[in-house]
Amino acid sequence: MKSQFVFGKSERIGILSLVALIIGLLLFYFLYIPERTSSLDISSPAVVAINAQIDSLRLVALENKKPKIYPFNPNFITEYKAYTLGLSTEEYDRFVSFRENDKWINSVKDFKSVTGVSDSLLDSFSPYFKFPEWVTNPKNNNFISGTFPKKKEVVLSYANKVDLNLATAAELQVVSGIGPAISERIVKYRDQTLEGFSSEAQLASVWGLDSIVIKRTLNRFAVKTPKKIVMIHINTASASDIATIKGVSFDLAKEIWEYRTLREGINSLDELAEIEGMTSSKLNLIKLYLSVD
Repeated sequence: MKSQFVFGKSERIGILSLVALIIGLLLFYFLYIPERTSSLDISSPAVVAINAQIDSLRLVALENKKPKIYPFNPNFITEYKAYTLGLSTEEYDRFVSFRENDKWINSVKDFKSVTGVSDSLLDSFSPYFKFPEWVTNPKNNNFISGTFPKKKEVVLSYANKVDLNLATAAELQVVSGIGPAISERIVKYRDQTLEGFSSEAQLASVWGLDSIVIKRTLNRFAVKTPKKIVMIHINTASASDIATIKGVSFDLAKEIWEYRTLREGINSLDELAEIEGMTSSKLNLIKLYLSVD
């Protein structure tokens, strides 16, 4: 057996040479980085044309994702519409105050002077303004005064008003500005979301109803059989409790909770008006459900 472990001189040289060759190959494998050249020439006209086409398709896709703006009469923009256009709360409140005085916007210049919106923002949506024909092509110069000829509104006494919790969609359509779609929306919101109105202020949460149309509605309708509301104490409520209020998102509920927590309690619900994005109509809605007592 001893002869199996004894190598001659030439055998030892052969073994060492083999080990050296293996080490050399390993070093070459790990250390040698061949120059890699791409077989695709990205500067070729064909590749450049394809990249340009891809870029154009990407731009088209991004454009399609943007919210569509259709022609509209700026006199009837809602709070949600104002939000999508980019108007601030202060700008929209100025617009509402102007319209509540039975005044009308008849040009882009009027809209800017009333709201105070910036020129850059106004330029983005003013091309979509659609005014009545008699405004764009007046036949009587008396119509350019900035107000419509006043039409006498029907104002019923409380006893003669229809109960909003019993009104049908057809009955609601007697109000100027309420068509079949909005009347159905009011009834659906009343019956399915609220299970009955508790206050006229809740009309402001119906999408598509602006303050002018709400005012006309309340000339004929009133909440005579209000649904009882279980009040929530603002200084002990959690964000989840506040989010149970119909028309209040969890994000807004969280902002209200954080506002109260940072101040270690509030003494009046009117303090919530300081929250960014809080509108007067939203605050009036919240006041129906929250209390400080």
